Amino acid sequence: MRKLCFSSEECSPSSSSSASIFQFPFGSSSSRSTFADSVMNRTVGMAEPIIMKWNPDTTTVIAVTSMFYENRREAEELIQWVSNLKKAMRLVVMENTNPEKLVHAQNLMQIAMKRLQKEFYQILSMNRAHLDPDSVSTRSSRVSTRSSTSGYEDDDDDIRIVNKSISEVEVASRVAMADLRLIAECMISCGYEKECVKVYKIIRKSIVDEGIYSRLGVEKFKPSNIHKMNWEGLDIRIKSWLNALETAVKTLFDGERMLCDHVFASSDSIRESCFTEITRGGAMILFEFPENVVKNSRNFPEKVFRSLDMYAGISNLLPEIESIFSFDSTANIKSKALTSLIALRENVKAALNDFESAIQKESSKTPVAGAGIHDLTIDSMKYLSLLADYRNILKEIFPESPPPEQNLLPESYLGLIYPQEPPPPPISFKIAWLILSVICKLDAKSKFFKDISLSYLFLANNLQYVVVKVRTSNLRHMLGDKWLSLQEYKVKQFASSYEHLGWSHVIESLPSDPSSLTSYEQVKETFKKFNLTFDEACDKQSLCVVTDNRLRDDIKESLARKIFYLYREFYNTHERTMEGDRNSAFLVRFTPDDVGHRLSDLFFFHVEAGNSLSFNSSAQRQSATR
Repeated sequence: MRKLCFSSEECSPSSSSSASIFQFPFGSSSSRSTFADSVMNRTVGMAEPIIMKWNPDTTTVIAVTSMFYENRREAEELIQWVSNLKKAMRLVVMENTNPEKLVHAQNLMQIAMKRLQKEFYQILSMNRAHLDPDSVSTRSSRVSTRSSTSGYEDDDDDIRIVNKSISEVEVASRVAMADLRLIAECMISCGYEKECVKVYKIIRKSIVDEGIYSRLGVEKFKPSNIHKMNWEGLDIRIKSWLNALETAVKTLFDGERMLCDHVFASSDSIRESCFTEITRGGAMILFEFPENVVKNSRNFPEKVFRSLDMYAGISNLLPEIESIFSFDSTANIKSKALTSLIALRENVKAALNDFESAIQKESSKTPVAGAGIHDLTIDSMKYLSLLADYRNILKEIFPESPPPEQNLLPESYLGLIYPQEPPPPPISFKIAWLILSVICKLDAKSKFFKDISLSYLFLANNLQYVVVKVRTSNLRHMLGDKWLSLQEYKVKQFASSYEHLGWSHVIESLPSDPSSLTSYEQVKETFKKFNLTFDEACDKQSLCVVTDNRLRDDIKESLARKIFYLYREFYNTHERTMEGDRNSAFLVRFTPDDVGHRLSDLFFFHVEAGNSLSFNSSAQRQSATR
């Protein structure tokens, strides 16, 4: 005696009564035919009552009642007897016996499949919340759900040993998924996969589409729609897309993939077909949006930062995207995500080239009042500071070496390469090159000052502004402390040149050794010369501004050492010499305190903004919104 099994899959565990009907002795053809008829008679006799009890065409109550929720034991029995009925029908076909019994069994099978199709639909519909991707995706990984294909009993065991900490929603999700898998495997094994798959695709696609379009707010735009948008409208859409991206990938698509993998674990082709058809539309619209934005929107200055945001979003999720859409039929979805990445990368590169071009084309010739900070400096450094917040993404976008013209520059010019140190990433060269472009442009603009001392003060002010912006932003991590030290040294050189050209005639009016003046005439001439040069220098320099507190203090302290202390020593040495002169009040116009106050009041002149690059307000608005 042995069990008759048509395949290893069909030898699933069953009750002793249902399994025993397939035991028969080896014997003649007539014996086997008699056995086949016997098996069919007994199987039909046992299966028909429960199948007909749940026939959805009998009563309205039965039609709307869920067998799995009303009587789970009978649901399990019905599926087991459907499996036995399929085996009996196959046995009869093999032995070519009673065709009337086969027709009757086929009718019962169709009724059972109709019932199971309705149950499949009800479970999917009634458990929309429990089968929400949030609930599904919190379960174990797809690997674990695919590894177990042993049948409903294993899933039932899993449910019974669920840890108490798992929420009721997760438990309901597990139960629903187990029921769906049980029904799907039964219908597929009986040749009714089309009916099962049709129901699954319709319901699940509606859920995924609702998640994409309604809950996450992903919209499909024509290129012409995007081109007509102003920046405010486009920025709103990009922010909405950014908010939707991670949820769509990690929750919606991952949860749907996990559900497909579990329910249709017995068929790779059905799993692939269902997942692809359900997710393709929403995924393609989601992943093609960045490409549409960069190719069809106008060249807004702010767009580069949103391009970086979108690039970071897709790049960070790329491993998940490749894992979730790993089927051959979803290759176009992965390709669309990669195409958007390429488009975003090229958009960022083009934006930085446009930025450099804007620097080169800035053509204002009016000197900045007070030799203060040029708007070119302000705008450029705001723009670059914002870019530096994306330094890790920029390393991906600029993996190649700098352009040849930049490589021709001396290493010290960029201030980035030092012996026995690994070279910085290419994006650091790019940023250093852009800052150098700004500095060179400022150097050209310094020539527009008629007073050469103001040219140097202008350069000191602007380079100090660059240094502070680099030091207080992520640019510091890109350029390094040695780059900063080099620029700070240049600031000191500019400031020293300003002092020498703007104040040397004052300094030179005072003797280095006041006691070396022995005659009254020498003292009188020194006072007169100092009065004239100091008054003239203060009047001229009173219109200057030094916006950085540290640089202002450094210049004042240097002037104090070279003028104030020297004048105080000269004044204290020869004050009595001038007391006898009736014109002493005219000749000694400044006390040491007067000189100190005049020097202290310098460099606070209020300066109106000068010329501006086209990306000024854009960078400010972008900074405010981030």
